[in-house]
Amino acid sequence: MAEQATFLRKQYEFAAHIRNPQTHPCPGDVEARRMKIYTDLFYNNVEDFMSSAYPVLRAIHDDARWHQLIRDYYHTHKAKTPLFPEMPREFLDYLQHERSVHKDDYPFMLELARYEWAELALSLSEQQADLSKIDMHGDLLQGQPVLSPLAWIQSYRWPVHQIGPDYLPDRPADSPVYLLIYRDRADEVHFMELNPVTARLLHLIEQQSLPNTRAMLQKIATELNHPAPEIVIQGGVTIMQDLIERHVILGVRNNGC
Repeated sequence: MAEQATFLRKQYEFAAHIRNPQTHPCPGDVEARRMKIYTDLFYNNVEDFMSSAYPVLRAIHDDARWHQLIRDYYHTHKAKTPLFPEMPREFLDYLQHERSVHKDDYPFMLELARYEWAELALSLSEQQADLSKIDMHGDLLQGQPVLSPLAWIQSYRWPVHQIGPDYLPDRPADSPVYLLIYRDRADEVHFMELNPVTARLLHLIEQQSLPNTRAMLQKIATELNHPAPEIVIQGGVTIMQDLIERHVILGVRNNGC
């Protein structure tokens, strides 16, 4: 038992130094040169993975600020999974719940990270629709449309899809930014900016609380207080046809399903 306790203590010393060699000394019985190989290897793997998963976030930070950010994550965050594909989610969790306030942090950093993470998460998603319950050629207006599980509707305060080294906004957008991220049948991930009406329609489709597309569009026309609801309905049909071509809408639910 004593030997086991000593071994565990040594492991914690080893891991603590790897996480932050600036604050945790190298274990006394390990050669510093060899230890540095481990510290550099572990950190470089994590940093390289984050740079790939969050390319825009990386591009807008200079080297010093970027490495400070990754070092802080590496030192303080206790990951819940050892799987590399889940590491970007761990980083997002750190930004959401653990990152302390830093005066140099961009005010849009969390939303930008959420936007970039979504692309990776969707590319790896294994969700599939049960096509046996969907009529791909059904009546769009009278049927209840089915949203692809590989189509996500997201809203942001900041114009995250426009942010880059040449555009760093200092205040949120004047109105919510609605984005659709979806994966098509060729497994390509796409982003699409939505106007408020299309975003509302997609939310109603997602909720499945109304019996058909006509009822959804009528509800939107009422919310808009539009004087000619049929114009809204016809415009909605055009939107739906485009979304079907993009494989965002898969069809309408079969009767009885």
